[in-house]
Amino acid sequence: MDRYAAAKDEAMAIDESPGTTELEGGSRPAWPSPERAHSALGATSWLQAVPGVMLDHLAAQSVLHRVPTGSLLFEQAETPAVAQFLVGGSVALLGGRGSDETLVEVLRPVDLLLPAAVLNRQPYLLRARVLEEAHLVMIPAEVFRRAIASDHALCLAVLACEAAHFRRQVKHAKNLKLRSAEERTGCYLLKLAADIPAGQPIKLPLEKRLIASQLGMTRETLSRTLAAMMASGIKVTGDTVVIENPEAARARFPLDPLIDGPEPIIPLQKGKV
Repeated sequence: MDRYAAAKDEAMAIDESPGTTELEGGSRPAWPSPERAHSALGATSWLQAVPGVMLDHLAAQSVLHRVPTGSLLFEQAETPAVAQFLVGGSVALLGGRGSDETLVEVLRPVDLLLPAAVLNRQPYLLRARVLEEAHLVMIPAEVFRRAIASDHALCLAVLACEAAHFRRQVKHAKNLKLRSAEERTGCYLLKLAADIPAGQPIKLPLEKRLIASQLGMTRETLSRTLAAMMASGIKVTGDTVVIENPEAARARFPLDPLIDGPEPIIPLQKGKV
C-alpha cells in the first residue's frame, strides 16, 4: 500500500470528524473535509491565480496530513505516490550514502516537497524528515500531474516553485564554493539575526550536526569556527547566539543578496509577461 492510501485509511479510522487524535508518541493525521484542504491551498499566495474550481478538484482528492517531529515522509530512491504541499511546520531534505547523511535544505511553508520527482515520475534524490510538526496537503501524483497539464495557472505556479528551488540551490552552491568555513558560518549567524535587535539572544534553529552538514563542514570544524566568532563580535554559547557588535560582524561577514537573499515564489501572470 502506498503512503497516500495508508495515510487516508489510517486517518479515516480515527474519526469521521476533522481534527487530530493524540496517541502515544505524538499526533496522528486527520482526514478533513475538502473545505479544509481547499483553505490550506487557497491561502497560499503563489496559488492565488489558480481557479477555484481547480483548487476544489485538488482538495476533493487530497489528505491534510499532520505529521509529528522526527517522522520520515519519504526515502531517497522512492518513487512518489503523492505531491506534498508543506503548509505548516518544517521539513529537512537530506542526502544519504551508507551511514553518512547530509542536510541539503530546510523547507518551510508554503512549499512543494521535491516536485520534480513527482512531475517526472522519477525516484526522489533525497529523503525528507519532519523537523517541526508538519501539516501537509497530499495529492495523488497522477491527479497532480493531470491538473498541471490541464490548468495554465497551476502550471505557472508550479513552474515558479521549481524556479525558486533551482535558484536556492545555485545560491547554496555559491555559498559552499566561494566562501571559507568561517565566512559561511558568520553569514549563517547574521542571517539568523537579521530581524533581531543587537544583543538579544537567538537560539540555533537546528542541531549543530545538521548546521555543519548544511554548511559543508564537519561538526568539529563548526565547533572551532563558532568559538572563533567572538573576534568578529558574535558570541556563541551552547545553542545560543548573541550579536554583540553588529557593525564588526557585518564588516567581517558581508551578506550578498546573490547568495543570501530570499527567493520568493512569484508565478508569471497572464498578460504581464
